[in-house]
Amino acid sequence: MADTAGLLLAAGAGRRFGRPKALVELEGKPLLLRALRVLTDAGCAPIRVVLGAQAEDARALLPDPSIAVYAEDWATGMGASLRAGLRALPEADAVLVHLVDLPGVTPEVLRRMLEHSSPDVVARASYDGEPGHPVLFGRRWWSAIAESAQGDRGARDWLKTRTDLNLVDCSDLGSGTDVDTPADLRP
Repeated sequence: MADTAGLLLAAGAGRRFGRPKALVELEGKPLLLRALRVLTDAGCAPIRVVLGAQAEDARALLPDPSIAVYAEDWATGMGASLRAGLRALPEADAVLVHLVDLPGVTPEVLRRMLEHSSPDVVARASYDGEPGHPVLFGRRWWSAIAESAQGDRGARDWLKTRTDLNLVDCSDLGSGTDVDTPADLRP
């Protein structure tokens, strides 16, 4: 298996939620720490966490604040977070990009994705036939992705151009459903 970094995008203000989702608690634990634990348990290394809204509050939650990357232009959307994170990664063959608001994504999902890791990989988790997260990018593509990442679309437009995208079915291991409102956290 290739050396695969973990990149957690956690910079958003959570406008629909009413506050940054990184700071929202589920079962007594902030979503930020839950998502970080998933990356750690899956074996991603090194890991970087991109922060923006209420960055100091989020950084204070991290067991190792040195893994935090501040996206200066985070308010312009996920593209800014992705660019900042990709530029802050040290050497690795690939990066697994995870989002802070996906509590149904398990370490098993990430491990399945990591099986596909290589410097040339373009892979995306899917759930019941629908593309989702996390997304796995080989190092070969990082600069092209960073250049194309704009607004709230992150790498979505770049991914649409790919004929080599590997959709990895993870329906049996977790849920790719994101948390957009407080009601989404209720069972």
